[in-house]
Amino acid sequence: MISHALVQTHADMRPLQVLGTEVRFLCRATDTDSRFSMMEVMLPLGAGPPPHHHDWDEAYYIADGEVLFQLGSQAHRVAAGDFVYAPAGTVHAFQGLAETPSRVLILDAPAHAAGFFIEVDREVRQMPDDAAKVPAIGLRHGVIFLPPQEVQP
Repeated sequence: MISHALVQTHADMRPLQVLGTEVRFLCRATDTDSRFSMMEVMLPLGAGPPPHHHDWDEAYYIADGEVLFQLGSQAHRVAAGDFVYAPAGTVHAFQGLAETPSRVLILDAPAHAAGFFIEVDREVRQMPDDAAKVPAIGLRHGVIFLPPQEVQP
């Protein structure tokens, strides 16, 4: 049972460098008894994860910019103010489309994402040289990566 309220300032949230993006956890699993976590992702043009799936739900709110989402075999161009939901098990990927980094808020429920992002921030320092480490890190945290696929909006 959550027994406390939470207020965090943006300056107190340490940014993680993950596959060309900057990720800040607005709240972690420990803040919500693992019910959910929420992160802010700054998504540069062309950056984003390859197709993957996992056993938890994710919801995305595009606060700024434009993003190409792959959900299963379908592609969707979404922009500021749009919302995307990927239920557990859905193969999904996304990529920044805007010249200025897009700002995306991501909710994962139940909370599972932090361990993956923290380990990638720590272990994957030089891309593309360290790219081969990512699938194994994903497996340790329940994220299954698939080969990239061409999907048109």
